Amino acid sequence: MEGPSALMARDLMSPYVWRESDGRWGLMVRATVRAGEPLIDTGQIWAGWSADGVHFTMLDAPSLVPGPGDHDAGGVEDPTVVREADGYVVYYSGVLADHAHGELSYATGPSLDRLSKSGVALASSKSEGNTKEATVDCPADGRWRLFYEYAADDASRVGLAIGPSVAGPWSEQSTPFMPRADSWDDWHLSTGPLLTDDPTLPVMFYNGATRDARWRIGWVAFDAAYERVVARGIEPLLTPPPVSDRSATDIAFAASVVVEAGAIWLYYSLEDRRLARALIRRS
Repeated sequence: MEGPSALMARDLMSPYVWRESDGRWGLMVRATVRAGEPLIDTGQIWAGWSADGVHFTMLDAPSLVPGPGDHDAGGVEDPTVVREADGYVVYYSGVLADHAHGELSYATGPSLDRLSKSGVALASSKSEGNTKEATVDCPADGRWRLFYEYAADDASRVGLAIGPSVAGPWSEQSTPFMPRADSWDDWHLSTGPLLTDDPTLPVMFYNGATRDARWRIGWVAFDAAYERVVARGIEPLLTPPPVSDRSATDIAFAASVVVEAGAIWLYYSLEDRRLARALIRRS
C-alpha cells in the first residue's frame, strides 16, 4: 500500500476489496491508532485503487472520519461497500465518544471521496448491543439480507435482518448460526464476507473465537434463501501464524472475498494491524 503519511502511520485492518466494471480493484480499509499511542479515535476509513488487487494507491484524505454526529464521534470502523449504478453505499461501524459502544451506520455518495453520512442503518436494542460488521446480499427473491455482529451474553454473535432495499428498513430474523461447544468457535462469532458465485449455495467466511478472543476464520454454507445452514467447516480455514508470546494478539479476521478468473481471493487482517490475502480452493 502507498499513501499519505497520516495513513501510513496507522495500523490497518478490515480490508474490503471489490472489482469495478472498468477493471480496477477498489479498497476501503479501517486505519487505527497504533498500540501505545494516544487513542484519539477507534478508526478512520480510507479508500484506494489498484490494477492487480495487491498493490493499492490510497487517496490523499480519508473517506470517512469520526463525527460530527454523536453516533460515530469516537470512530468509524469496518467498511462494507455496495456498488450501485449511481455511486456507493458504504456500511460502517459507528463508535460513540466512549470508544466502547456503537451502532451499524451507513454513508452514500457518487464517489469514494464524496460520501455523505446517512445515519444509523441498524440500531442496537436491549437484546442486541453494538451492532456492526455488515455483510449484505440480495438473492433471487429480491429481498436484501443484512448479516451483522452484535453483543449478547458477554459474547459476539451473528445476526440476520431482511429488508426491501440496500438501505432497509430491516426486520430482524432468528440467529442464523451459533457457537459450537468444545470447538475453536465456542464463544465469539462475527460476520465475514459472502461468496455468492453459486447463488444456490452461498458461503460465508465467518470469524469465530474462544472466550479469550483467539480469532480464526471458518466457513458456513446456506441454502439459497439464507433460511438454513446446509454445511459448516469443522476446522478453521485460516489460522494466524504462531506467536511466541501467549499474551500477544492472536487474530485472523476475514473482511472481503473476490472471485477473479475462477480464483477465490479472501482478504483479511492479522493481529488487527496488517493486511493479507489468501487463495481459497474448493475441495
